[in-house]
Amino acid sequence: MDEARITPVILCGGSGTRLWPRSRPDNPKPFQKLVGETTLFEEALSRCADAMRFGPPIIVTGAAHQPLVEAQCSHADALIIVEPCARNTAAAIALAALRVPGDTLLLVCPSDQHVADTAAFDAAVSRAAGLAQDGWLVTFGIEPTRAETGFGYIARGESLGDGAYRVAQFTEKPDAARAAEFLAGGRHDWNGGIFLFRADRFLEELAAKRADIAELSKAAVDEATRDGRILRPGADSFARIDGTSIDYAVMERTDRAAMVPVSMGWSDIGNWQALHDARPHDASGNSVSGSAQLVDCHNVAIDSDGPRVSAIGLENIVIVVNGGEVLVTTMDGAQAVGTLDGANGK
Repeated sequence: MDEARITPVILCGGSGTRLWPRSRPDNPKPFQKLVGETTLFEEALSRCADAMRFGPPIIVTGAAHQPLVEAQCSHADALIIVEPCARNTAAAIALAALRVPGDTLLLVCPSDQHVADTAAFDAAVSRAAGLAQDGWLVTFGIEPTRAETGFGYIARGESLGDGAYRVAQFTEKPDAARAAEFLAGGRHDWNGGIFLFRADRFLEELAAKRADIAELSKAAVDEATRDGRILRPGADSFARIDGTSIDYAVMERTDRAAMVPVSMGWSDIGNWQALHDARPHDASGNSVSGSAQLVDCHNVAIDSDGPRVSAIGLENIVIVVNGGEVLVTTMDGAQAVGTLDGANGK
């Protein structure tokens, strides 16, 4: 197995509205230093920086975030594909797959996730690469730590050896009771949106299951223009794509879906609760970024871009001050931040 042929595909989509007001359309969460000293996008690149295992990355983004990608990606040989419009992950991955030799292994990673245990990530990639060479389309199952209703789940089927499984079923975000059943049963993992497969196998499955997306993606690549490391697919063909996710278009419909479970300190940093969980805490479970004084507070998250935040006697609260906006929510309310007027530019 030649792991040096693994090409990282970093997907830079979404606006991260549930992390408003820190995350905004012109500077969304992948490009901010939310956990540690690097941005989530830089972290995604660094996980795939070993030149002995990985080739130059392919980054798929939109025009609005092209300057941020270029500023934070120092890899001179990276290919930056700038989508004319957003058409979800199946088409985005197809653009990348069409730009490499068919036998290239593609490691598809979102740009906005945090992984604390990179050694576990590396081990999972190695296990998945062997399956991908054999024609499997591999997804990484994140071993669940709680009964989470905000993620999709993957059920483990028959063993494929070396800790890998055939996918038995994909389940969309469950209610609390079903999530608790999944956690107790031990056969379900979170769907983290990380995949590894041969480029030609993905394109074959896409053509079989969603020929329209496959054909229009190829047309867009055929019509593409290139300027240095920037590739711009043909706008007219790409705009005609009926966008959908790789899960709906391919993974839930193929009979060659495999899953490698991994426990790697993963977080999608999907809201303020998740970011709070990923950050360092004091003895009372509080996390602070910026200037703050907390007195008799427990499980409180403070994030300020300047003004000092002073809090007394609070519990399970998030306070964010950023760009002239102030957010105060309970931890339980963090999932609903994306519905606020400010998060939607109103």
